[in-house]
Amino acid sequence: MYRKILLAVDGSNQGDKAVDTVRQLAPLMDATILLLHAYPQTSDMLGYTDFEKLVAQRKANGQEILARARHLLAGLENRLIEDLLEGPEADAIITAARVQGADLIVMGTRGLGGFERLLFGSVSRKVAHLATCPVLLVR
Repeated sequence: MYRKILLAVDGSNQGDKAVDTVRQLAPLMDATILLLHAYPQTSDMLGYTDFEKLVAQRKANGQEILARARHLLAGLENRLIEDLLEGPEADAIITAARVQGADLIVMGTRGLGGFERLLFGSVSRKVAHLATCPVLLVR
């Protein structure tokens, strides 16, 4: 039985499908939903003249993604705990799951092209490979 479900969202269509899956699953398991969005590290922007503005933009985009997921989870607000994290996305998701004691991670698979996947891998693949709890990937 899953009591704490970490739902990682990225604003993609597959992410919305993961939200829908958790919307159905959480009440059946009487589970808490740890709603998480991880945005890219801001250290890659150090030295830019508008650094503060660019960081604020990334945080604002993350808040919008969380707000959309919250809207899709209407009626389950009493089960939600939200978190917005900076960092390599997969690492942030894995760490949050461990720290929060998540029993299950649910996330969408957002397709990278073959060349990009070869160079960078995918967030969902890395999470599935390195997480210490079960991972449900939604297409």
